[in-house]
Amino acid sequence: MLKLQGKHIYLATLEREDCKKIWNDFEYDYDNPTEPLNIGHSVEKADEWFNEIQKLQGGKNIRLGIFLNDGCVIGDVALQDIDYKHRSCSIGLGIAKNENRGKGFGTEAVKLILEYGLDHIGLERFTANTLEINTPAQKSLEKLCFILEGRERNAYYFGDKKFDRLNYSLLADEYKR
Repeated sequence: MLKLQGKHIYLATLEREDCKKIWNDFEYDYDNPTEPLNIGHSVEKADEWFNEIQKLQGGKNIRLGIFLNDGCVIGDVALQDIDYKHRSCSIGLGIAKNENRGKGFGTEAVKLILEYGLDHIGLERFTANTLEINTPAQKSLEKLCFILEGRERNAYYFGDKKFDRLNYSLLADEYKR
């Protein structure tokens, strides 16, 4: 079983019960919206999500749970759409409860999975997207040396407003450990 230890959190394989806990604990942050919007899905969707994780794990994706050092699962982080030929992927992150956001857990989780992708898979390019109004995600990406690469104008419609999607990237030689 894969386990990546950080200072405040560790990353490890997600089990079915972990997926259910993340699913049940999820609180949507309307001030810092993310994509996709999954409000109102039943608990059965957590089982479907777990099955999808298992289907893609180790191939197109590497998705791990984010656990506090006491063993409580608080979210997930992933290397997604891995392209082994071109040594690239996108990064995905989710922290279930608002109380666990803004504490650096997400930044630490992305750092751990970035280092895993660099050191163990040989990935050389990482991308990440966020909405223009999600400034905590932007600050986290920039802290990890991601560069704003582009803007998709009016790409996301939420709450009677349109928002731009910001595209970030990080190259292996730009990452400062």
